[in-house]
Amino acid sequence: MTGAPRRPAGRLFGVGVAIGVAAVGVAVAAGRRAERSARMGLVDWPTVGSIAEDRLRRARGALPAADIAASDAAYAAAMRRVAPALEAHLGVALPGVVERAAAIDRAGWARANVRVLARLFARVEGDIIAQILPPGVGGTRATLAAANRWATTRQLGLMLGFMGQRVLGQYDIALLAAEDEEPGRLLFVEENVRLTAKSLEVDLDAFRAWIALHEATHAFEFEAHPWLRRYLAERLEAQLAAFSRDVRGMSRDVMRGLAGSIRGGRSGRHWIEALLTEEQRLMLRETQAIMSLLEGFSDHVMDEVGREIVPGHAEISEKFHRRRERRSGLERALMRITGLDMKMEQYRRGELFVAAILERGGPDAIRRVWEGPETLPLDGEIEDPDAWIARVMGEPRSAPDSAARAGAAR
Repeated sequence: MTGAPRRPAGRLFGVGVAIGVAAVGVAVAAGRRAERSARMGLVDWPTVGSIAEDRLRRARGALPAADIAASDAAYAAAMRRVAPALEAHLGVALPGVVERAAAIDRAGWARANVRVLARLFARVEGDIIAQILPPGVGGTRATLAAANRWATTRQLGLMLGFMGQRVLGQYDIALLAAEDEEPGRLLFVEENVRLTAKSLEVDLDAFRAWIALHEATHAFEFEAHPWLRRYLAERLEAQLAAFSRDVRGMSRDVMRGLAGSIRGGRSGRHWIEALLTEEQRLMLRETQAIMSLLEGFSDHVMDEVGREIVPGHAEISEKFHRRRERRSGLERALMRITGLDMKMEQYRRGELFVAAILERGGPDAIRRVWEGPETLPLDGEIEDPDAWIARVMGEPRSAPDSAARAGAAR
């Protein structure tokens, strides 16, 4: 009687050992697989591309490849009109830009940007992975890192799938790649261009020329001033290095405040800034000032040259800007999550800055902007154009309340 119950207990114990050994074996094997997966990189880029392209091919307004290819002729015609007018206005030749313009579909835009993002991540992920997964790390930590890789991959794929339905054109330039010396390309996302022209009820060819003028101006900014590409590359390199060096310093308080920042919390700080150290935020703001200049200058040239060569320019510009202001709450939230709202802010701030220095300093002030890194606007000068004029042009401020007026205009 006393031995009878021991046999089941023994069996249960034996089964428990077997289950325990099997569980440990599975956990170890899974941990090793997770670690191998995590050490492959922070992101699975082929999957990012697949997710984005699948989403974009199913989006409204998708076109057959033959239609995309056929529209190349329309953009070539637009560039033949845009390039001479832009050269005459800026006084700088833009050789080769016409030959480097192409219509693409949304999936093509996604592929181009996956390549750029992969190159950027490659600069930092080695250091980050070494911090996240030091030698001898446990299986649990490796599994979490692999889970993060899985989640990040899908988030980036969905983000590109969202952005790819909104981009009209892009001056495609690699800042941190082996091909850095290759000239940039002008890419026009034909599906989005047609859909937008239809929604705005404007002439398609005129709208193509309007977009081509904007992107060709970006080509001027970089190709007429080779120092700008190198300067931005150095700054981006420094920002990436600082981020990878300080990734372990992301505090729990920062992560707790992330959700509130995405919703536009009281701090007024963008959620991307909430992830950065003070040093990184300063570098970001300085880079934002440069990007605001690039976008503001391009919008300024669009207005100056566009009225001469784009039929219905005023109508297109008015409708496009009105549409930009009428986004739904959901779209504004998505733009904030993806960081696109920062680009919209660049347009607004840059336009005000360029208009102000042109009013105060005339064309000479515009030319001075592009002389070199030392004449670019510093952090705070985009919001206070008189400060830039005083520093670069050596002229006194126009009035003590000029910055306040600029702020009120915004």
